Order: sequence, then C-alpha cells, then structure tokens
Amino acid sequence: MAEEKQHHHLFHHRNKEDEGGPVDYEKEVKHHSHLDMRSTRQRRTQRMHTSTIEEEIAAVAAVGAGGFAFHEHHQKKDAKKEKKEAEGGHHHHHY
Repeated sequence: MAEEKQHHHLFHHRNKEDEGGPVDYEKEVKHHSHLDMRSTRQRRTQRMHTSTIEEEIAAVAAVGAGGFAFHEHHQKKDAKKEKKEAEGGHHHHHY
C-alpha cells in the first residue's frame, strides 16, 4: 500500500500547489491577511469583553464595600446608643 501524503492544516482549504496547478500568490496573501485581521479582531473583542467584566466586578465590589462601611457605621452608632441607655440614659448637664 502506498503511503499517502497527509497534511494537517489549521484551515481546511485545498492547496493548488498540491493539486499541481499554479498558485495565485496574491489571492493567498489576501486570504491569510483576512484570517490575520479576523484573528486580531477576535482577540480585541475578547479583551474588550474581559475588560468590561472586570469593570463590572470592580463596580460591584465598590458598592459592596460602601454598603459594608455604611452598615458598620450604623452598628457603631447603635452600640454607642445601647451603651448609654445601659448606663442610665442621657445626662444633661445644665450650668
């Protein structure tokens, strides 16, 4: 059995050189240029998407931190108020 020549291409298109026909190099350059542009566009879109997600996470974290600080502040106020009430309430000093 004769061994057949196998090529593993990333993109499955026929190579005219393998078929014995002339190669249109301008067409090949244009084709590969188009693939490079698509690849660049896909990477750029992915980076923008990742950046958007990171911004949304940062915004949620900021809102959460603000809410936590607000909660802590009110807990301190409530604790201070309870402490004063336990000591006998508010004392007004008249001079």
